[in-house]
Amino acid sequence: MLTLSKTQQILIGVALAALIIVTRGHHFASINSLPSASLAVFFLAGLYLRPALTFPALLALCTGLDLYSVYFQGVSNFCVTPAYGFLLPAYGTMWLAGRWFAKHYSFSSKAILPLVGSATVAGALSELFSSGGFYFFGGRYPDPTIAEFGARLLKYAPRQFENIGFWLAVAAVVHITFALANGLSRAKA
Repeated sequence: MLTLSKTQQILIGVALAALIIVTRGHHFASINSLPSASLAVFFLAGLYLRPALTFPALLALCTGLDLYSVYFQGVSNFCVTPAYGFLLPAYGTMWLAGRWFAKHYSFSSKAILPLVGSATVAGALSELFSSGGFYFFGGRYPDPTIAEFGARLLKYAPRQFENIGFWLAVAAVVHITFALANGLSRAKA
């Protein structure tokens, strides 16, 4: 099981919030060449951060950024529909998968399969919630069909998996680097 100090959790929480701010859509701090980190951040928050209030805090951050961009920066409100609420189970799925993986974590190669498996299953469910919710309940498509949704899913889901995989790979490199550095400093003490 993964156990971190309160200080470590605060630092990770700040880094994850900053990552959302920097990569989420067309906001004031957006770096357009970086893929969205939102789904991966919820997974990582579930993995690293124990306080349950972290989940609603990250939801509020995402919602606040979206509303700010629509109302104060003139970004299109195309995605802000009644289906916006489907982001709650989409992000919740990623959060819970991170929580699950935290219980199965070990600093060994044995952790790779549970990590990849939990992130893949959660990513697929999250994509079904967010894209399916938007397609069927967003009011943007007059006659939604399962066939058309399947085609749209095949078109857009790979990008979501790329984004999740990219940010989880970055997080893994950072995690391994800190774990090895911590092990070396303990060995010298």
